[in-house]
Amino acid sequence: MNRVTIGINEFRGKRSPITLAAPDRLRHLYLLGKTGVGKSSVFQDLCLQDIRNGEGVCFMDPHGDSVEWLLARIPRERLKDVVLFDPGDALHPFGLNLLEAGDDAEKGFLASECIRIFYKLFDPQRSGIIGPQFEHWLRNAALTVMAGPGGSLLDIPRLFIDPGFERERRRFLTDATVIDFWAKQMAHTSSFHKSEMLNYFLSKFGPFLSDPLMRTIMGQRVNSFRFADLIDNRSIFLANLSKGRIGETNAHLLGLILLARLQSAVFARAGRSADVRTPYYLYVDEFQNFATDTFESLLSESRKYGLGIHLAHQYLAQLTDGIREAVFGNVGTQLAFEVSAEDAKVIAPGFAPVTESDLTNLPRYHFYIRLMIEGKTSQAFSGITLPPEPAPPGVGMREKAVALSRLAHGWPLPFVEATLQQERG
Repeated sequence: MNRVTIGINEFRGKRSPITLAAPDRLRHLYLLGKTGVGKSSVFQDLCLQDIRNGEGVCFMDPHGDSVEWLLARIPRERLKDVVLFDPGDALHPFGLNLLEAGDDAEKGFLASECIRIFYKLFDPQRSGIIGPQFEHWLRNAALTVMAGPGGSLLDIPRLFIDPGFERERRRFLTDATVIDFWAKQMAHTSSFHKSEMLNYFLSKFGPFLSDPLMRTIMGQRVNSFRFADLIDNRSIFLANLSKGRIGETNAHLLGLILLARLQSAVFARAGRSADVRTPYYLYVDEFQNFATDTFESLLSESRKYGLGIHLAHQYLAQLTDGIREAVFGNVGTQLAFEVSAEDAKVIAPGFAPVTESDLTNLPRYHFYIRLMIEGKTSQAFSGITLPPEPAPPGVGMREKAVALSRLAHGWPLPFVEATLQQERG
């Protein structure tokens, strides 16, 4: 099984590679450090090693620089394995539908994840902006949309403002609770109280409904890719979620949907025997922006499903208490670059004999690491990131990878717009 090299250890004049074995990677890897210290370099190097080793990877990049770096270095023999999700490529939009579901278990999971996504976007502190009433409407609406053929997140507002569409969708319902929601609760709610709640409810969908870019991506009924297939085929999934190109809220929403779809595919592997679960490696930079409450379950359970997770961010204060506990309770390999004084106080005891001063005065590209070796985490020691690898001159791998990905998974914008217009009548 392939090992990957994280960096170089220098001790008494001797340089040794710091490597991580495949079984230990399924206990995950976590990077903490200020911006610009070298975290992205580690991610890029590890992911490129995976790609060259024929492994399957998913890289979620909130800046776009790492995805561009990887695209320029894709080996020729792996060009057809690349799936580039780039929302900024407006002329060839991919479909990303949170609510495309199979069995009832997946429908229930996606409806719950839909609620968690809205909490993450609009009420991360659970202060009451998103409350029980909103949850109730959203859960029943999501299950109604998923009951019939096709249907996306952007169809949810239509259920409440288009009586004909509501009736058409209700024909497919078999869940007695959801049937009662429409027939007993909504049908007997006064127009005044309904309109009062409706304006509040619909306002949360406004940013996505009014954005042509998001409509062409999220309005498509069929996903352009299935994570179950990507995992089984060891595909290279690269998500360019650059906030500068598509806006911060849009980037966060798309990242949350991608992670929800991936989690659904990973948990669906429970019915497979361990020897046929193809290993797959997930990289998430600034992961605090994309982690809902179910991320805690993913960290604790994904190892047995063959998913190795790599996480990076800047400050511990960015994490909720639950996510922080899940990270430190489930991640086997931990890297600390230069951190703030506040974070050094928290993590220094775990990195002993490294001191708080050591952690706050590290040079760029230097780190301390607690490495998992055969299921046991080592004492902390120092490391340096690998030297940067230049892009191969003049081979044009990026352009070829982008073109092949568009052909295999994207649709021309005029076709998507015409299809969405026809579906809305």
